[in-house]
Amino acid sequence: MQQLVLDIGLGTSPSLANFFGGPNAAALQHVQQAVVDTGRPLQTYLWGGPATGKTHMLRAVREAYRVQAARVGWMDPSVYEPPEFDDTWAAVLLDDVHLYNPAQQHMAFKWFVNAQTCSCWVLGAGDVPPADLQLREDLRTRLGGGNVFALQLLSEAELRTVLAQEAQARGVHLSAEVVDYLLRRFSRDLGSLMQLLEHLDRYALQTQRAITIPLVKSMLETI
Repeated sequence: MQQLVLDIGLGTSPSLANFFGGPNAAALQHVQQAVVDTGRPLQTYLWGGPATGKTHMLRAVREAYRVQAARVGWMDPSVYEPPEFDDTWAAVLLDDVHLYNPAQQHMAFKWFVNAQTCSCWVLGAGDVPPADLQLREDLRTRLGGGNVFALQLLSEAELRTVLAQEAQARGVHLSAEVVDYLLRRFSRDLGSLMQLLEHLDRYALQTQRAITIPLVKSMLETI
């Protein structure tokens, strides 16, 4: 059965607190420490396939710095005209580097050079290891020149654990049957599942009903 991906637009902001470590606990611990440690390594690279949490991690780091009233440089493939490096940035965040066009690669390299000059942390993410990136050589080698972490997908058991914990935190009950239905019918990307659960929680409150399979089907009819 084809799994559905819903764009319901109600997800909470990614944070390091709501990133479930699981098989990626070492990467999470490294990033958490780097955000607060001025003696951190100057570069970190995360790689993995879709739904492994790379973008969540980078957005969570951006949010952590925002809470500290600190600014960061952010680039992803949708940033067609990235700005020049700003030496007030606390960090440089480079998402989906494997998709950068030549102009973005050029600016990412310039950011890297300036970041190293002012001891600014660079956190990059892509879908393959640094050695396999189809990028200009000077950028590719810099991305792989620091700490490198391979992010793994969560197992079904881990997804069930996360869903149960989040539901409990919201004060709602998810039966095993509902969890089975969600995992069969929807994308197993953790971010998408968290958004789905939030939407279900709100819909259940609005309709004064428990979260059941009929409620899930009813909610889908309203989207």
